[in-house]
Amino acid sequence: MKIDGSNKIVEQIQDAAKLRIFLDYDGTLAEFAPTPDEIHPDPELIDLLERLKNHQHLQVAVISGRRLSHIRALIPIPGITLAGTYGIELLDQFGTQIERIDFEAIRPTLERIKPLWLELIRPHRDFYLEDKGWSLALHAKFVAHSTAEETIKHARLIIDRIDIPTDLFRILGGNKFLEVAPKLANKGLTVRYLISKYPLEGALPIYIGDDDKDEEAFDVVIQNNGIPIKVCSRSSDTKAQLRLDSPNMVRQFLVSLL
Repeated sequence: MKIDGSNKIVEQIQDAAKLRIFLDYDGTLAEFAPTPDEIHPDPELIDLLERLKNHQHLQVAVISGRRLSHIRALIPIPGITLAGTYGIELLDQFGTQIERIDFEAIRPTLERIKPLWLELIRPHRDFYLEDKGWSLALHAKFVAHSTAEETIKHARLIIDRIDIPTDLFRILGGNKFLEVAPKLANKGLTVRYLISKYPLEGALPIYIGDDDKDEEAFDVVIQNNGIPIKVCSRSSDTKAQLRLDSPNMVRQFLVSLL
């Protein structure tokens, strides 16, 4: 297994008495599904996460942009902290479900946006509108670049036109992607919350993720003297200190920690 990064950082991980591991799911633990509403539990991955969970010197949390119900179906393992919608909804290691914001404060605004976005994408069958309950995400992975760009531009204008409460919501972008979500839908804020609420003395934090939403968590991990690891097939502009090529490499890395 090849890890791109400093040998000293790799040695720091190997020498740590305890590790606190934060993991993204899609693009990190598993390849992307055709749509985010497709749920295909992977027995091999479930077994690996179970082994990590049972290791006395490791603690594991999965933080995903998917809704919590999907992550629970993908990772049916008691004792692992699962965070859905970037950490808005949580299932902690003790089995307690936590909602970090009032659903009723969020949903009315999303209900105003949803029919407008559905009408916008109606002529383009390859668009996909994901309703997570707490957020709305527009996916254009299989749409021609020019069409995706123009439609997402109009989707942004719809948000501007209905004047959403900026104290409650943020706009998340990406490659052929647009999402309107609560401000707390932030993996960095979620990592900070978990470290504060569930301290683990003497543990080295590690965060492994593949996109710009994970970069927000990288900042917090660095502030806590931890190590961010990027999953990508080539060098990129990132705050990460190590790089793994693919989800398969991530799994090999996690096996090496055992």
